[in-house]
Amino acid sequence: MVGAGRPIDPGPLSLWRTARSFQFALAGIWYVVRTQPNFRVHLAVAGLVLVGGVWFQVSRTEMAVLLLTIGLVLAAEALNTAIEAVVDLASPDYHLLAKGAKDASAAGVLLATFAAVLVGLVVLGPPLVAAVMRALTH
Repeated sequence: MVGAGRPIDPGPLSLWRTARSFQFALAGIWYVVRTQPNFRVHLAVAGLVLVGGVWFQVSRTEMAVLLLTIGLVLAAEALNTAIEAVVDLASPDYHLLAKGAKDASAAGVLLATFAAVLVGLVVLGPPLVAAVMRALTH
């Protein structure tokens, strides 16, 4: 437990520890990118969504909502990967509770993805439909 009976050192090493924690986090992102095909799919779709947002000149607020939603999906996928790894470590053999934990974790990603699709449709759907209609009428 952090701070349980020990004061947190505010000294010069504190900055070093913060930098190291960022290194660990970046290593975690790289691990997820390297090992999880679904994460790479999410990244590719996120890129397309951001290009669409720029192309259709969505408002700053709409772009912020898109970015937040993308972050939610990517974070859910990273947490899913972590949960699956810990469950595999703790229960290498099949166990009904391990299956439940992994299924629930995957459900979190699916729910975040459904929400992201709905946000994408709300933000990018109208300008996309308008662009298609313009193209069809010219």
